[in-house]
Amino acid sequence: MKCPICRRPTTYEGNPYRPFCSERCKLIDFGAWANEEYSVPSEEKPNLPDETDQGHSPDGDAPRDYGDARRD
Repeated sequence: MKCPICRRPTTYEGNPYRPFCSERCKLIDFGAWANEEYSVPSEEKPNLPDETDQGHSPDGDAPRDYGDARRD
């Protein structure tokens, strides 16, 4: 099998970094996930607030109260 990062041949059995060939390749892959360079496809649309819903609660009744964010 080949390492998914560097494509060098690697073994699966007895390899603590499998499917990668080394800790370096394993960390490169982990960093790519952490930086959101990879994604899992989804058919669902993200739940984004509607532009017409500015400052209102999700049920559409009263404006949201975020409190006084000012610090004196």
